[in-house]
Amino acid sequence: MPIHTESVSGSREAPASSGASASARGAPRLRLRLTPHQSLTAEGFVWFIGATAVLISVPLLSILGTAVFWALLPFIVGAVWGVWAALKRSWRDRALWEEVILWDDLIRVERHEPNRRAPLDWEANPYWVRVALHASGGPVPNYLTLSGGGREVELGAFLTPVERVELKDRLERVLHAA
Repeated sequence: MPIHTESVSGSREAPASSGASASARGAPRLRLRLTPHQSLTAEGFVWFIGATAVLISVPLLSILGTAVFWALLPFIVGAVWGVWAALKRSWRDRALWEEVILWDDLIRVERHEPNRRAPLDWEANPYWVRVALHASGGPVPNYLTLSGGGREVELGAFLTPVERVELKDRLERVLHAA
């Protein structure tokens, strides 16, 4: 499951109104890093491209050394390059992640996208945050949102519907404890 807990602890530090910075808050109650599932490893990528190149080239063995071979070769190379480029693009698009950090007096969500320099962020007081799971009507099944601080943000749209339900339950438990 692509939800990684980096640290979980309970601490009572200065409230947000005291002017304390996030670094002075102490250890967060919850820290999650949400990432999309990566089913193809780097080693698997090499094997897949190699197997594709070999299998797509097998028909060329019967015409090796003929003019037809040279006529078909650019199309075979183009097909293998197309598969390679599509898989690399898929990896770049999935190089995003979200981080949820919860202290007793602050919840922060950061979304890091591959084509953005600065992350998108959202902060609110956990007391006022509401977790909502929209079973239908959202862009994905079991669409998960957090609302508070005058805004509503999506969370984990790249996760599976079951993972979003588990994330909702976990966030509600920790928010109620905060």
